[in-house]
Order: sequence, then structure tokens, then C-alpha cells
Amino acid sequence: MLQSKTKVTAIGTAVPDKRLLNADLEKMVKTSDEWIVQRTGMKERRIAGENEFASTLAFRAVNNLIQNYDKDLHDVDGIIVATTTPDYAFPSVACQIQAHFQIPCTGAFDLNATCAGFTYALHVANNLITSEAHKKILVVATETLSKVTDYQDRSTCILFGDGAAAMLLEYDEENPSFLASHMGTDGNGGIHVYRTTLASTMNNTALNTSGKMVQNGREVYKWAVRTIPDSMRTLADKAQLTFADIDWFIPHSANLRMIESICEKSGFPIEKSLTSVKYFGNTSSASIPLALQIGIENGQVQTGDTLMVYGFGGGLTHLGLILKWDV
Repeated sequence: MLQSKTKVTAIGTAVPDKRLLNADLEKMVKTSDEWIVQRTGMKERRIAGENEFASTLAFRAVNNLIQNYDKDLHDVDGIIVATTTPDYAFPSVACQIQAHFQIPCTGAFDLNATCAGFTYALHVANNLITSEAHKKILVVATETLSKVTDYQDRSTCILFGDGAAAMLLEYDEENPSFLASHMGTDGNGGIHVYRTTLASTMNNTALNTSGKMVQNGREVYKWAVRTIPDSMRTLADKAQLTFADIDWFIPHSANLRMIESICEKSGFPIEKSLTSVKYFGNTSSASIPLALQIGIENGQVQTGDTLMVYGFGGGLTHLGLILKWDV
């Protein structure tokens, strides 16, 4: 990675008001609070209302960023939104953000890397700023997964929730936040977690064309636990750091048991990991910044901390970053 010239200068988050508790799911499918907690670590999730969409949550997250850090967005020259559940196929959520906040001169596009979307968006934004093509980019992750969840499928409906986060990146040659990155893809595993739009087959295999999410949780779990620990070591090596130098590991909050297995296999201490899984469930691209915000609010993440953030999921794809936190 080129020597970064990008600094993270603000963060904001938003979740819907409605809570979906394990007790609620017990009334919908054959499951139990004990079974869900034992297998996922989840107690509840936030669920978007009928008239709440990815853009709605994105606007709230950006407003939260503005309020928390007293930021002016008029000179933002790039908007990148990570989402798998946009309001429309087009226009993009990024274009809706531009219009809502009346940002006068900016590029805007959505990016879909599923649960790795936030780290992918940060990676792209960092490189655009480091190349000096841009000076100030607003990165947003926003998901309304409840709208594409099959609530008759007991293996998936217990997992997913809705949420959004925004992060502001600015040009700063003297105090960059980005220390290293590492990414990879196994496209052959794409059939293990998908949602159809136009196609009805993949790799000559017929798909569930309901438009709802379909996941082979066992296969995704095996891939993540096999892939991410070695990738974490590679990422640390690229930054010339050891795990002892990392203050917090913030992985995609897919499933607490998966994170425990990743930590055990990698040798990274689970007590130095931050997640958003317990009260927000799996929020795909939004899960990492939601976990980071929890860590900030709880006083765990401090100025000067070194963070390893790692997104992984559908594709199958993954991307990790090491950040110096100075916000």
C-alpha cells in the first residue's frame, strides 16, 4: 500500500427504534432464546419500519456524525456508500445523500462487497485521497437486511438486523490513519450466501429466486474460520506489527461463535475484540462501525489506539485494514 495521506476525522451511527428480541422470534419460528444465544451470541436486533430504507438510516448516521464532531460537509468531494439493500437499483443511495445534504460538487456511487463493504469503501476512499484525486470523502455503510430476510427460515431469520454508519475521511499527509490493508476473494463460494435479482442459476445450479437472502451458514463459517486467521497475520506483517501491538480487533459481527473461533485459531485474545452482534445482530456492512462506536462510547477505544478492522462475507470476499485511531 502507498504511504497513506488519509485521516479519519469523524464517525456517526444510526439504528431503527424497533427491536426484534429472541422472544419475538420464538413466536415466529421454531427456536428459543437459549438456542439462539448458544449458537450466535445474539439477544436482539433493530428492524427498519415500513417506510425506513437504507437512505433513511444513512441520513441519520450522517446527521449523527455532523452533530458529534461539528463537521461541515459542503466541501465533500466524494460519497461512497456500502450497501447490499439500496432503496432502488438506481439511483444510488450515495446520490440520495448528495441531494439530502445539498453537497454542491461531489462524485457519488454505491459499492457492494456485502459484509466486507465498509472496509472496501474505506480502502477505496483512502486510495482516492492518497492519490490526491480527492480531498474529503464521506463513507457510509447502511443496511435494511430485514426487508430481504425470510422470516420463515429459522436458520437465517435469527441473524440479521438493520443499521447504518458514516465516517469522514480527509487529506492529511502528516497524520494518516491507514497503516496497512489486505484483501482476497474466493468466488467459487458465492453460492453459499446469495440473493437473486435477475439470474436463476449459479455455476449450473438452480437458485432460490424468492429475492430473499439464502445462506449455507456451515459453509460460510468454515470458510471464515479457515481464511481470516491467516489473513490477520498477513495484515499485521504488512504493517510490521505483531498482535500484541493491536489494541482492538473489530471483525464483521456475523456471529459471536464465529468470532470466537477466529480469535482462537489466530491466537488473538477475544477480550481485545469488539462486536455489535449482541444487540444489533448481523448488520452486514454496518456491523464494524457500529461495534467501533460502541467501543468509543464505552471508553474502550482511545486516541492513539491501533485497530485491526476486518470485513468478510458474501462473494466470498474479505478485506482487512489497520488503522491508527486519532479522532
